[in-house]
Amino acid sequence: MDAPAVRDPGPGAIARDGDPYRVYLDSLTGAESRRTMRGCLDRVARVITGDQAATGAGQPWHLLRYEHTVRIRTILTEQGWSPAYVNKHLVALRRVMREAWRLGQMTAEEYHRAADLPTVRHSRLPAGQHVPAEVAGAALDACDRDDSPAGARDGALLAVLYSTGCRRAEIAGLALDDYDPAARSLRVRGKRDKERLVYLTREAVARIEAWLAVRGAAPGALFPSINKAGRLRAPGGRPAAMTGQAIADILARRLAAAGAAKRTPHDFRRTFIGELLDAGVDLATAQALVGHASPVTTARYDRRPESRRREAVDRLAMPAARPLRPGGP
Repeated sequence: MDAPAVRDPGPGAIARDGDPYRVYLDSLTGAESRRTMRGCLDRVARVITGDQAATGAGQPWHLLRYEHTVRIRTILTEQGWSPAYVNKHLVALRRVMREAWRLGQMTAEEYHRAADLPTVRHSRLPAGQHVPAEVAGAALDACDRDDSPAGARDGALLAVLYSTGCRRAEIAGLALDDYDPAARSLRVRGKRDKERLVYLTREAVARIEAWLAVRGAAPGALFPSINKAGRLRAPGGRPAAMTGQAIADILARRLAAAGAAKRTPHDFRRTFIGELLDAGVDLATAQALVGHASPVTTARYDRRPESRRREAVDRLAMPAARPLRPGGP
């Protein structure tokens, strides 16, 4: 497919401080959000330019018009990506054009026309799979068999993941001050820097306390990086936070050590929501605990309708295999 033709005004036409790409990324509050949307814009830039080494920096986003953005949407859809993944790129595209408008590089009419793109419609089940209790238990056992500081940290980390359903970036962003042992709670900063309280099981609290006996009381990340020598990475004496990807890597490593199939942090989140709803927790409470902006999103993880459909099918009896008699239907 031919890329949409957009006239490049030449290098240096948009100053670094006035680059909508950088302004948009700077407006995002989370490091993981910045990484995600940077990747989206860089891929869109490669579609626009045809240059597989291109990034979104310095691109003439302000020159995009409706015919260009429609073409970009078509090309992204034809990549074979999931509708949700395509829509994430469209969000990034709209937002970078909005920054171009805010910077005075596009008129309001030019921006609104170019950004008037329908999302790719879809209806799919939430990605991922359930995490059985025995799988989570096996991963915790793998942590307990590791007597290094990482074993205590990872056991506490997995207990928090299983008992709160937090996103991996949220766990990576936890600080020591976010933990309240008396209330058995954690203060979590979610998407768009929204704070919420999540609550821990007593078993998770016990694992955090065991980890803190190793970690110490220095202000900083609740779950910091640990070097190969078993020491906390603490530049300036402050334990340094891990990335969300590091959380996923720890989970993969502990599951592999337990001989369990691969699961993702989002699988733990999916399981947490499903277990809450199975236990009769109302949808609004489940939504608040996991930090969804809409109850519609939380409802997609409800396994109860699926169970009822399975039970309905189980009422059917499969006929026994037998040959037809002569003269039969």
